[in-house]
Amino acid sequence: MRTKTFAAAALLAAASLTLTACGSGNDSDKPVAVVSEQAGTEKAATVLDKPFEKPDLVLTDTQGKKYDLRKETEGKPTLIYFGYTHCPDVCPSTMSNIAVAKKQLPKAEQDELRVVFVTTDPDRDKPAELGKWLKGIDPQFIGLTGDFPTIQAGARTLGISIDAPRKDKNGKVISEHGTQVIAFSPKTDGGYVLYGEDATVDDYTKDLPELAKGENP
Repeated sequence: MRTKTFAAAALLAAASLTLTACGSGNDSDKPVAVVSEQAGTEKAATVLDKPFEKPDLVLTDTQGKKYDLRKETEGKPTLIYFGYTHCPDVCPSTMSNIAVAKKQLPKAEQDELRVVFVTTDPDRDKPAELGKWLKGIDPQFIGLTGDFPTIQAGARTLGISIDAPRKDKNGKVISEHGTQVIAFSPKTDGGYVLYGEDATVDDYTKDLPELAKGENP
């Protein structure tokens, strides 16, 4: 079950972006990324007026080792997404869409691309569990976990709002989070392109060759 949240803060001086969060409840009071959108455009990608800085995050990868996000992805085309492995819908579909599109790239570009999945549910997404889940989607995908406040702070630098996992009225643990995928340029390491949850396999297949080169799709 998913709920809509609406951008309320002028993080970037532009129009607002509607986001979806996994889970249930209302997160409408929390600010999310604000970007410019060209009226009438059918492109899945939104090019930001001002690129985001890559989050200064040092977390734990699926092997239980320290992973410095900025250092490890420097100069690499990088896609970052915040989600959780128990998500029933948008998280697995987003990762699967990217995985299918990635396979259309030449082998060298596949190896250069960094797709980083940062859990929003670190109490359940331990390194081994996260690694097993991602291996079933794409073994090259990078999974990161750590303490929730650190993850939440890193997400906020990208205008992504996430809440601590909680139980719904049926006792099911859910994690509410923004569902943007943000692409970072290998040329500048700036996050300059944003995708919402409606981006399809075809959208990523079309755009990844440009993103891999640090170009606007």
